[in-house]
Amino acid sequence: MRDDAITEPELYDLRHRDAERGDVEFYVERALEVDGPVVELACGTGRIHLPLLRAGVDADGVDLSAERLDRLRAKARAEGLDPSVREADMTALDPDRRYDLAICPYNSLQFTRTLPALRATLSAVHDALAPGGRFVFDVFVPDFDLICETYGEWEETTVDRAGRTYAVRSRATVTDPVEQLFRVEREVATPEGDVVLEDAFELAMLPKRLVRAVVDDSPFASASVAGGFDGDPIAGDDGTQVWTLERAGDR
Repeated sequence: MRDDAITEPELYDLRHRDAERGDVEFYVERALEVDGPVVELACGTGRIHLPLLRAGVDADGVDLSAERLDRLRAKARAEGLDPSVREADMTALDPDRRYDLAICPYNSLQFTRTLPALRATLSAVHDALAPGGRFVFDVFVPDFDLICETYGEWEETTVDRAGRTYAVRSRATVTDPVEQLFRVEREVATPEGDVVLEDAFELAMLPKRLVRAVVDDSPFASASVAGGFDGDPIAGDDGTQVWTLERAGDR
């Protein structure tokens, strides 16, 4: 690997180290409310998982990216933390214990691009929860004004690494308007203009009524949705759906 190359996990950290979504505090608070263990789906490089561990939460994590998990472990070791994370698909968790809380932050559920995959994820999470356990996740509200104005156009930003400024280009493109799928492409270039990272991934838009229909058809006993991390009811101008699903308790 070139000395000036940036890996995808490192790019994620560089782009989100100063992000203030309000979700880190929200998920840590949800985790501290329960008595039993917590599992984070798509834990990635640890943006939320490491704060969980710092707060003393008994947390496991799963992610499909071995590279992201390696970066999480390295950051955890640097802080003297011992993470319990593994490479796994959220549609087939197969845990060796039951959780009081499962979380899936920052639109990660949108990687379940088909309804069967979304149903399988909800079923897998339900089965991984203890009676009365909760599944909390957030996905964005599709903003079609924004989609019409910006999708298909390259957005240019920068990240600083080791005293050098790298150019980052990204764009989102609707790939299937019927199924409401979109693709995100990214390029990272050195100050000299050499491209050192290119990647792309596809996600599904999950409008509220689609999520509600799938949730109502899931094994969960109840579900509610808020319009952000402050817990207020969702409204027309909200950009984030925060869902809380609950497994039935012991009879």
